[in-house]
Amino acid sequence: MLRQEGFDLVLLQEVWSERDYSDLKAKLGGCYPFSHYFRSGVIGSGLCVFSRFPILDTLLYQYSLNGYPYMLQHGDWFCGKSVGLVVIKISGIVFNVYVTHLHAEYCREKDAYLPHRLVQAWELAQFIRHTSKAADVVLLGGDLNMHPEDVGIRLLRGWTGLRDAFAEATRFEGCEDGCTLIPNNCFTVKTELLPFPLGIRIDYILYKAVSSFTVKCEELKTTTGTAPGMDIPFSDHEAVMATLHIRRQGQAADGNLGTAEPTLVDVVTEARTEVGVGLRAAQRQRYSTGRMAVLALLLLLLQATLGTLAGLAAGQPFPKLSFSLLAFFAIGILLLATGLHLFHTIEVKMLQGTEEQLRMALRTLQEHPSDG
Repeated sequence: MLRQEGFDLVLLQEVWSERDYSDLKAKLGGCYPFSHYFRSGVIGSGLCVFSRFPILDTLLYQYSLNGYPYMLQHGDWFCGKSVGLVVIKISGIVFNVYVTHLHAEYCREKDAYLPHRLVQAWELAQFIRHTSKAADVVLLGGDLNMHPEDVGIRLLRGWTGLRDAFAEATRFEGCEDGCTLIPNNCFTVKTELLPFPLGIRIDYILYKAVSSFTVKCEELKTTTGTAPGMDIPFSDHEAVMATLHIRRQGQAADGNLGTAEPTLVDVVTEARTEVGVGLRAAQRQRYSTGRMAVLALLLLLLQATLGTLAGLAAGQPFPKLSFSLLAFFAIGILLLATGLHLFHTIEVKMLQGTEEQLRMALRTLQEHPSDG
């Protein structure tokens, strides 16, 4: 399909295997001679870009928070979720192209990862804002794992001024309401989409002109149904394809990526509140794991004391074995609790830092609303 369509740019996520990337590169090299794979985390970021035009520069930023290492069934932490940037030039126009994949939402009713995903959305917005000043056009594509009305997507769009290709498209063809995760896809978990009969839209193409250009989305399409000649779809998510028309205008566009909408104050306030909720939860986890580590240390000291009193040196096999097992148990708990305590300490610091940044952003918006 990628060969037949002949896109200018292809942004992929969840290409976990470098061998898969190498296979894609070999098969697509004739259509897309330029490509880049972003390496991150234990198993990789899964992000890669294929381009018909030369890639001038690349940059990777790994999000500071990305789930929990002990949630093995989810696995986001091991991916090293990141945002990748490639800089390309087409007909003299400099494009900053960003590809990303944010933390998944495993339970919408009790979303334990919402603070982490908000931190990622904020860091993504800040990364775009501070790296795109030399660009003419900004493009962002990827699986954001957020519904259009979610606070994270509103924060990202509000802080950067990025426009949603689905909302702006002159023509649309594809799944109803632009949904990219739909119930009739054989790879999706149907029970998770019961509240959403049509599916959900969590994959986006966002864009903005920074300098003296205008960008218009002429057409947006999604894949539907099965792949041609097969009885399965391309992926668990529907692909999003946009045709953008870029035109130079006489007067330079506003280079400030922010938006002056009054609602941005409310969005930042809401995001800060949610981050604060996550911060307090992380502080409780840090306290619990710290207490567990102290108790394990006390248990280890108790074992050593009792072992001495019981006269283990005398060589009685049964008490010696029992006290040895107790010691190993205490050491295991101590190491585990200490590791978790350190992890949650880092989590607390990252959430505190994000909350402080949001507080400063809120103060700036309130004091200088015209600066957006």
